[in-house]
Amino acid sequence: MNKEIKFSLVYRDMWQSSGKYQPRVDQLERVAPAIVAMGCFDRIETNGGAFEQVNLMYGENPNKAVRAWTKPFNDAGIQTHMLERALNGLRMYGVPKDVRRLMCTVKKAQGVDIMRSFCGLNDPRNLELSVKYAKEAGMISQAALSITHSPVHTVEYYMGIVDKLVEFGADEICLKDMAGVGRPATLGKLVHEIKTKYPHLKVQYHGHTGPGLSMASILMVAEAGADYIDCAMEPLSWGMVHPDVISVQAMLKDAGFKVKDINMDAYMETRRLTQEFIDDFLGLYINPGNRVSSSLLLGCGLPGGMMGSMMSDLRGVHGAINMALKKNGKPELSFEELTVQLFQEVELIWPMLGYPPLVTPFSQYSKNTAVLNLLNIAQGKPRFSQVDKDTWSMILGRAGHLPGPLAPEVIELAKQQGYEFYDGVPQDAYPDALPEYIKEMEENGWDRGQDDEELFELAMHDRQYRDYKSGVAKERFNKEVAQLRAEKENAGQVKGPSVQLNYLTQNHPKADPIVATADGQVIWELDFESRSAAPAPGRKYSEGETICTIQATYAMVPVTVLKAGRLVDTCVLQGGRVQKGDVLGWIE
Repeated sequence: MNKEIKFSLVYRDMWQSSGKYQPRVDQLERVAPAIVAMGCFDRIETNGGAFEQVNLMYGENPNKAVRAWTKPFNDAGIQTHMLERALNGLRMYGVPKDVRRLMCTVKKAQGVDIMRSFCGLNDPRNLELSVKYAKEAGMISQAALSITHSPVHTVEYYMGIVDKLVEFGADEICLKDMAGVGRPATLGKLVHEIKTKYPHLKVQYHGHTGPGLSMASILMVAEAGADYIDCAMEPLSWGMVHPDVISVQAMLKDAGFKVKDINMDAYMETRRLTQEFIDDFLGLYINPGNRVSSSLLLGCGLPGGMMGSMMSDLRGVHGAINMALKKNGKPELSFEELTVQLFQEVELIWPMLGYPPLVTPFSQYSKNTAVLNLLNIAQGKPRFSQVDKDTWSMILGRAGHLPGPLAPEVIELAKQQGYEFYDGVPQDAYPDALPEYIKEMEENGWDRGQDDEELFELAMHDRQYRDYKSGVAKERFNKEVAQLRAEKENAGQVKGPSVQLNYLTQNHPKADPIVATADGQVIWELDFESRSAAPAPGRKYSEGETICTIQATYAMVPVTVLKAGRLVDTCVLQGGRVQKGDVLGWIE
């Protein structure tokens, strides 16, 4: 057996699966030569996903970052690839066709060779334009299958999607095993079927190590004919991230495959620089728990990349759940017990929601629903008492066809709330938008940039781009880092959400908490005269009335009152930043 297996370093996803941010452009430029010198990589994942959005959030121009970051690999003959979400492009909600097309031409001009495109629902209708626009721009179109494990997601199911992708003209197929729950033998059968039916297709495997199956999966797909394997490296390998290239190379070499040698001096230099970036500021956003794998993930199927945000959500809502349990005469839960309950809740509701593969953004929707269910159940309310609008959009079919049928109670709930199911093409809901963004740039005197790249950033991430241009993003990021560093230096002295919650519980024992529904900046619904402060205690609210809005990175997320009552107190000022699950105030 002398088949060659090639490696791709998913340097972008290593960071995104570990924390909130990735290195600055100056740091990326420093580490690139060491990665090249390792000599074992034929491909590097450089951007896509949240890369561009994150750049804007800390005040850096993503276009300059992508050009500078891809150039050393282009010069070395190493292919670069990016990740995009089909209908959602590089964000969490739908993108107009003209913006999707511009994305491909811009990224090709910036030095990106391969467009890896996935639809979280595996709806071919959402992937068709991704394949078309990537090839039009001269990129390699790599269409991804969002891998999960369920009665619906069989080899036959996935081959039906592959048939469509080949019909569209896809050049390659990626098995995107984002939670690492794909079963090794099944993945091997799938790759065998793809290579037997379409021998011209290159197949790349991307598997996270969260539940511990990925090394076995790599060996099975390699033996079935896979061409490329995605790898990570220390200090950001294993745990909820990806297998380390050293281990993967050793395993495949022993199995008789032809693999490239690793320059260990360059590996250690890349490792040193990556650790330096962590120590600089990136480690402030990395949850240590992401270094640990858990077999519990096999049941719920949640991806490793969202473990940090999920743990943050749980910590924020932990106190509110325990307070509700205590009020109802039930025993309180430890954080570990609550975590297991969340995994079980996701496992329970996932089939009810039609088995959406748990990948961005549908993993967030399922997790959000599960967290709210736990809070509602603790308060003595039924499941699905509160469902956010994005989850409803998925349920109703506006993001694409769900892989499986919805539970009858979910369908009935939709009817009770007067919702209509949608069977049209999801893209049709997003008309072309570039003319309005061109007009905005002209009015502001903004340069559209080389190859219209600045126009693209405004159109893809309009709110973040405006904050970047005004300087607000940089100012906000610097304050955020300073605050986190101060909290780290004064660990144990800073009042966290649980301290705040206990204080307020003692003062308002009969009130119910108002809980943040997203991470972001609180914008209270106020009278014009009192815009600078939170609403005054005593104000009455009706059930379902919006009390505030959270300016999240992806949308404006409303916070509604779950039952009619009088506002007792608030604990977040106008413009204050919160995490999902934080207590914003109390209503009685």
